[in-house]
Amino acid sequence: MRPRFDPAEIPPAPDLRFETELWHKGILQIAGVDEAGRGCWAGPVSASAVILPQDPNILITLKGVNDSKKLRPDQRAIWSKIIKKKALTWGVGFASVEEIDQYGIVPSTRLAVKRALSELQVFPEHLLLDYLTIPDLCIGQTSLIKGDARSLSIAAASILAKTNRDTVMSEFAREYPQFGFESHKGYGTAVHRKAMNDYGLTPLHRRSFKPVQTMIS
Repeated sequence: MRPRFDPAEIPPAPDLRFETELWHKGILQIAGVDEAGRGCWAGPVSASAVILPQDPNILITLKGVNDSKKLRPDQRAIWSKIIKKKALTWGVGFASVEEIDQYGIVPSTRLAVKRALSELQVFPEHLLLDYLTIPDLCIGQTSLIKGDARSLSIAAASILAKTNRDTVMSEFAREYPQFGFESHKGYGTAVHRKAMNDYGLTPLHRRSFKPVQTMIS
């Protein structure tokens, strides 16, 4: 059972508290990990891993980085470029719709995380994750409630996971222009539901998800 979470623990902006505690213990390669698209009705789930340099000044350089949901698309796009430039290393991974339907969304999210980790040029000594664990990974992990609002590394990962997935969904929008994937990115909006009613399902739709199953029936 997870301990009770006090919302007062959320700082005004994500900081390096958790990273610094680990740095002081000699654990230097710390990857913040987050996902995007877990609750969508269509499209893959993405994950990103970001290792920031062991430098307190990175907090100043990345001032303004926050949970991706709190940023506008143009802000996320700008920060994505900066994070990729300033991070020690970063990676993005995906799990497909077919994998989501076959294995379930949580195992598929973990699969996307593992693929993101495999893209890192330096393998991490510890993971900071947003309310997720990777049970079969032999590496230290800290799962944080509201991690993308508390850890700068996780917030950076949330931006990369979101921007890379948004790019993929915008590409799919050209293949299925009537569905508006470029705007809702596969989430269960009224526009998306109407398109499903009007045009049926695409291969991008997660048939294991209840709202999509309702459309089928």
